Amino acid sequence: MLLTISTSHTPATDLGYLLHKHPERCQSFEMSFGQAHVFYPEVSEQRTSAALLLDVDPVGMVRGKNREQNFLLGQYVNDWPYVASSFLSVAISQIFGSAMSGRCKDRPELAQLPIPLTARIDVLPVRGDEGLVQRMFEPLGYTVEAVRHPLDEMFPEWGESPYFSVTISGTTTLSQLLTHLYVLIPVFDNQKHYFVGDDEMEKLLEKGAGWLAVHPEKELITRRYLRHRSNLTSEALERLKDEEGRMKEESGNAAPLDLSLRTKQFALRIIRLYSALPTTTEAQVLGKQLLRSGTSVGAHYREATRSRSTAEFVSKLGGGLQELEESGYWLELLIESGIVKGELLSNLLGEVNELTAILVSCVKNARKKDR
Repeated sequence: MLLTISTSHTPATDLGYLLHKHPERCQSFEMSFGQAHVFYPEVSEQRTSAALLLDVDPVGMVRGKNREQNFLLGQYVNDWPYVASSFLSVAISQIFGSAMSGRCKDRPELAQLPIPLTARIDVLPVRGDEGLVQRMFEPLGYTVEAVRHPLDEMFPEWGESPYFSVTISGTTTLSQLLTHLYVLIPVFDNQKHYFVGDDEMEKLLEKGAGWLAVHPEKELITRRYLRHRSNLTSEALERLKDEEGRMKEESGNAAPLDLSLRTKQFALRIIRLYSALPTTTEAQVLGKQLLRSGTSVGAHYREATRSRSTAEFVSKLGGGLQELEESGYWLELLIESGIVKGELLSNLLGEVNELTAILVSCVKNARKKDR
């Protein structure tokens, strides 16, 4: 499996300082599951790329274990050497640990600087519906490209595989990018290759601080990261709920995540939904109504941020709330008419409700401050 991180920050060779890995050296590391290699396939002032290559040895992992254990074919025949999984998360934390924690000895100011970054994963096993990759990364501000691979190019009738080449891009700190990858990669695979206990829950809450509590898919992320351990999941979600409350209080009950970005990501999800609708008259009529209202929410919010008075601010947000109300209505009609299955739109409806609550809170706070 291969993770490639690239930047066009000037000078792009600063990536070597951030990763604590010299661009002119190829380094290898012994891991409990095999070997990891770090090298730079591209180095220039304009663009630099660093690659983390894992060589997983599934046979070596079970060799010498208790011979009385039941023989499991899956221990020997699996996709572990070829796909991104919890093994990659372990490698990120051990090999890029300083970078993930935001430390840079030689250039400490660089570690806190948001720079243009791109991460490519070859390949990512996605156990879930079509839009799972986008739903995970887009709320965090990334642009996502996911290319699905067929089971076998020679036999197209076999259909598509669950494996994707995924590229995410955004302007953020390297620490944030690595942290997001560390948490989310095992979530896509929906399994971990080691025991999950209280310490894993603490890791999740530590690495998810500041973003997981307000992520639209926090329940799915938490449940999968903790391998569906119900007691750990319940406790983690309760603590995330408390964190979300604190974040809202600190921000005056406004949006914990940047609303300009979040409403734009909502619009992009609506656009993708419209593109995937059937070509029937009913679907297209409802889809166009949804397309209009769903893409207007972000426009109203941006206008509100440029308001010259509280009255204008409240008025613009009121327009956004009206568009959200309409969007929820069209989504409900798509479900109840049988055009789209309800489970495919449940997260989008949840985002409608969350954005509505946030904008209502913004309106209330604005009116209080104007008194």
